[in-house]
Amino acid sequence: MAITIGVLAVQGAFLEHITLLRKASAEFTSADIQFNFIEVRTSRELSTCNALIIPGGESTTISLVAARTDLLDSLRDFVKVERRPVWGTCAGLILLAEAANSTKKGGQELIGGLDVRVNRNHFGRQIESFQTELTLPFLNQSGAPAEAFPGVFIRAPVVEKILPSVEGVQANEQQVPDSVVAPSKQAKDEKAKAATSDEVDIMATLPGRMKRAAEKGAEINASEEVGDIIVVKQGNVFGTSFHPELTGDFRIHVWWLQQVVAAMNR
Repeated sequence: MAITIGVLAVQGAFLEHITLLRKASAEFTSADIQFNFIEVRTSRELSTCNALIIPGGESTTISLVAARTDLLDSLRDFVKVERRPVWGTCAGLILLAEAANSTKKGGQELIGGLDVRVNRNHFGRQIESFQTELTLPFLNQSGAPAEAFPGVFIRAPVVEKILPSVEGVQANEQQVPDSVVAPSKQAKDEKAKAATSDEVDIMATLPGRMKRAAEKGAEINASEEVGDIIVVKQGNVFGTSFHPELTGDFRIHVWWLQQVVAAMNR
């Protein structure tokens, strides 16, 4: 089985993703699977892909370049109609959200696919970027606790709200006021409708600001705080608010390639 994985390469850390994908693919020893990794800048290149990664970078710039090169609508079809596996990291998560707050003046166009609203630059400016060890339960495939993952957060977003989904159609402006919203897209067939109606799965969180303040000695009752949502999955769409591509740890890339192979076999 030949599988072509594209990495959107109009801006951002696309080369870093390709490097880790190549390392991750070495974990697949089956002769029946052959991976091909390509940089995607045009609709024609996208059409050859079975799956796609949208990297970290500047989401507004990625959106503008994609719109000016007539790639944006093709990306929406790839994600929301064809329902192919897609992973967005940081800026990619913003673009895959159905709505985004704290956008720049004039807003930006989104691809959509995840029934969530994200808050851009949740942790502050670039000088407030940080790295922390993350607990990622979805990597615990052996049943034993997984080693902590190095989470790199650079002007990172978080998922601030799970939105109501409409079977076969993504969220619309009436459901998500006061934010930039991705255009609705009617699914073409029953398979697409079923994928669209999947619930958003919260796969990992980071202790929120209240809890972190309490841990430092502040008198705050943070026992019921959920924390910052940093990893989500809905059907074919996966998003992380941090940058796995900026580490040497390719475990998430291995996990995601497994998801792609499973989707190809369905």
